[in-house]
Amino acid sequence: MLDPRGGIDPNRLLLAALIGLAIFLVAGAVLGHGRPTDAPLDPREAVAISQAAIGTRIGDYTLTASDGAAVRLADYRGKPLLVSFVYTACTQVCPATTQFLGRAVGEARRALGPDAFRVVTVGFNQPFDSPTAMREFRKRQGIDAGNWTFLSADEATIERLARDVGFVRASSAGGFDHVAQVTLLDAGGRVTRQVYGESFELPMLIGPLKEEITGAAAPSQSLADIVDRVRILCTVYDPRAGRYQLNYGLFIEIFAGLTILGATAWYLGAGIRAARKRDAHRFPPASA
Repeated sequence: MLDPRGGIDPNRLLLAALIGLAIFLVAGAVLGHGRPTDAPLDPREAVAISQAAIGTRIGDYTLTASDGAAVRLADYRGKPLLVSFVYTACTQVCPATTQFLGRAVGEARRALGPDAFRVVTVGFNQPFDSPTAMREFRKRQGIDAGNWTFLSADEATIERLARDVGFVRASSAGGFDHVAQVTLLDAGGRVTRQVYGESFELPMLIGPLKEEITGAAAPSQSLADIVDRVRILCTVYDPRAGRYQLNYGLFIEIFAGLTILGATAWYLGAGIRAARKRDAHRFPPASA
């Protein structure tokens, strides 16, 4: 009901407040996808699982390319294959690792030939990493190289493929904690090498590829070097200090929530101030 003096409608105020709250809750659900938070990812355990996958022949899984076509992993056999995992809602590590991998792949192709190997990037956050989401992610990262396919799949297929290649991830308040790794499969579909880090020295990738193609020996990494390169979502694990650096994803979510609530409060305040101004004009104070 309207205030009899022409003030702001209390029902309108309540509706605005409810809308603001709903927007805040929806934004939180979109940012976090409503996932429960898993136990923190242990970098050394994640590396151990990743390294244990070396020698595993991956299954012949069927996934969906960003153009909607069905893709069998067995179709990639006959040449080395690089496999990376991302989730498209990531705003820091996944874009950075994909862009760096794009530059590394370009250098490797210049050194080894444009058709010497193939690359797939798999979206692991289902159902959000759809073919459309993967296509947009590829476009945002500026990946236009041939023989590089961005793939989606159902959760069960993603889980089996991740287990085969030793890819470990855990949901967190900021999205996912996961190891930034590129897995190299030989021509028979067997895991032969893991390359870690948001960025890495190019010989760590080109060397193993050259070894697969020509039989030349590739450089190796010590366990200490490997752990140093483990990158976790928006945090960096410092093995010397035994702690993670700041997770900026949390601050982004907090800032988004406060911005929405602040905008709602401003709207309500503006309505109240406008109502008071109208009242002041309509009912001026009595002259002395």
